[in-house]
Amino acid sequence: MDDCIIIGAGPAGLTAAIYLARYHLSIRLFDCGTSRASLIPCTHNHAGYPDGISGKELLGRMYAQARKYGAIREEKKVEHLFRTGDRFTVGTDSGTYTARTVLLATGVVNKRPGSLPDAVHDAALGAGMLRYCPVCDGYEVTDKRVAVIGTGQHGTAEALFLRGFTADITLVSPEDAHELDPACRAELDEAGIAQVAGPCGGWKIEGKRLAFDTASGRLAFDSVYPALGSTVRSGLAALAGAETTDDGCVVVDDHLETTVAGLFAAGDVVIGLDQISHAMGQAGVAATTIRNHLAAERPLRR
Repeated sequence: MDDCIIIGAGPAGLTAAIYLARYHLSIRLFDCGTSRASLIPCTHNHAGYPDGISGKELLGRMYAQARKYGAIREEKKVEHLFRTGDRFTVGTDSGTYTARTVLLATGVVNKRPGSLPDAVHDAALGAGMLRYCPVCDGYEVTDKRVAVIGTGQHGTAEALFLRGFTADITLVSPEDAHELDPACRAELDEAGIAQVAGPCGGWKIEGKRLAFDTASGRLAFDSVYPALGSTVRSGLAALAGAETTDDGCVVVDDHLETTVAGLFAAGDVVIGLDQISHAMGQAGVAATTIRNHLAAERPLRR
C-alpha cells in the first residue's frame, strides 16, 4: 500500500510529488496526459523565467526534478476512487491500487466555442491568437484588437478586465443574442467595449489574425478570449464522498484536506485563482499536511 497516490501531473501534482518524494514517502503519480498547463505556448508571469517558458517545458522540468528523488509518473487514467476503512482504493484503466492518502490534482478543462475546429484551435493557440487566461497573458495583448467570446456577467467581467490592457475590445455572444442585463450593458458602454451578436462560425486564421463570422459580418482579431467557463474535474472527489460546491469545485480546509479524511485536493480543482503559482503553493501545503497526517498515524523513521 502506497503512502500517497497523486492523481494528475500538472503543476500541482508534480509539485506535490517533489515534496512527498523528498519526505521519503512511497508515492504513485498517475497522469492521463491532459494537463491544461501543457497547452500554454509560453507563459511570461511565472517567476524565475523572465523570457518566458512553455507549459510543456515547465512540466518537463518539474517531472525531471520529481524523478530525481524517486517519483515515477505512470500513464494511467483513474476511473474510480473510494475509501474503505483506513485506506483508499484507486481504480485505473489498467489496474487497481491502494493508498493511505490521496491527493487530487485533476484540474479543469476550458470550454471552447463549439464551432471552432480542433486544427484551427490548436494553431491559433500556439500563435497567441487564441488565449484563455487574461490574468496570465493580458500583458501580451496590450493595445491590440481583442475579442471576448461570452456574455452575461462572466463575459462582461472578462471584457472589463482586459480593458486594462487595450481599448479595442469587442464582446461577442457565442449564440444568437447577448444575455446582458442593463447594469452589464452600462458598464460595457462606459468602458467603450463594443457588443456584437453571434453566433460565431467560419473560424479561420487570416494572416496574423483569427477571423470568424458574426451577426454583424466577418470580424478578425489579434487575439480572442473564450469566456465560456470551464469544467471542473471533481468527479473522483464526489465518488469518494467529498463535498463540492455548486459549480463543482472541491471543498477543502486551510490545509487542503477535503471533507473525507485523508483525501486532499490542490490546484484548479479547488476554489481559487487558476494560476500555476497558486496551484504549486497549494500543493506544497497539501503535501506537507499529508506527511504530518501519515506521521501522526505511524511515526516516520529512517
